[in-house]
Amino acid sequence: MNILFIGDIVGEPGRRAVKELVPKLRREHQIDIVIANGENSAGGSGITPNTANEIFDGQVDVITTGDHLFDQKEVMQLLQNEPRLLRPMNYPSGTVGRGSAIFHFEKLPPIGVLNLQGRSFMAALENPFAVGKAEVERMRQSASIIFIDMHAEATSEKIAMARMLDGQVSAVVGTHTHVQTADEQIFPGGTAYLTDAGFTGPHESILGREIQPIIQRFVTNLPQRFGVATERVLLQGALIDVDSNSGRAVSIRRISEPVK
Repeated sequence: MNILFIGDIVGEPGRRAVKELVPKLRREHQIDIVIANGENSAGGSGITPNTANEIFDGQVDVITTGDHLFDQKEVMQLLQNEPRLLRPMNYPSGTVGRGSAIFHFEKLPPIGVLNLQGRSFMAALENPFAVGKAEVERMRQSASIIFIDMHAEATSEKIAMARMLDGQVSAVVGTHTHVQTADEQIFPGGTAYLTDAGFTGPHESILGREIQPIIQRFVTNLPQRFGVATERVLLQGALIDVDSNSGRAVSIRRISEPVK
């Protein structure tokens, strides 16, 4: 099974990259399922029903999120009604939405997708290690293929999650920092790992935002409006080949495709 995971989609340029490039990538690499982090898809912060629909229309199958999940009030409608949208599972019990799901696609084995959020330098949610371990044990009863989006700031926290779950899940790929790392590997137990998938959107920028306002913020410490940039749009992520029977990863490689 070939899985394409797309790093954080930023604003309209990121959504456009998905619509233009994902159909081509699906054909070229015979991709079976596409998972994308969409938490920055609405104006660079948050997600709405309209931006989610654009992403799904771009042939994305599942959307994960992170710490900007609740930046747009319209997200409540999505969390209540859209089963293909996941939030970090380690939000407190009773939070609207769900953090994991087992998806059944035609002619494919079941695939579990789990969304977790780190706590180092981020909001103090429930312990992602305890939540993640228990949920993986539950999901393994129904699916041998499990993908995790670990949305976290600290590299060590992402690696620790993947090492803990090595041999129990197919892949752990990090999001949030918007800088694609070059440490793709397969751990001894068969779990594919990448610290950060990067981001999908304008790279002539500072993490997807216009350059000068952010420089001004650092120079003056005064509030600025951080608009989404527009130039050098890339789709970034990871392509993972997983053995459909064992759930072990066969290969992982980074993707960084420009919008022509």
